[in-house]
Amino acid sequence: MSPMYGLLVAWGVLTGVLIVLLIYRSTLTMHEDDSIFLHETESQMHKDQMQVLVKMNRITPIVKVLGALSGAMILVIAGLFVYQGLNSATTLQ
Repeated sequence: MSPMYGLLVAWGVLTGVLIVLLIYRSTLTMHEDDSIFLHETESQMHKDQMQVLVKMNRITPIVKVLGALSGAMILVIAGLFVYQGLNSATTLQ
């Protein structure tokens, strides 16, 4: 197994997890309201919104880190691909 293949598999898994988290985050934001008019009878609505906000605040840093890692990995893979291409081009001459 070449390092390129291992990096591509790791990038694919990392990006797959990132996509799943982005889909989950978008389903959470569908349930988020922009404004809530609270009365004592609507306290359950307030609790639901607070739960959504807690989940969003928990997921957001993970999405940012995974996005940065995915971007960095694709840059490393592209650099390795170019390096291998240049190496093979110079050895053919």
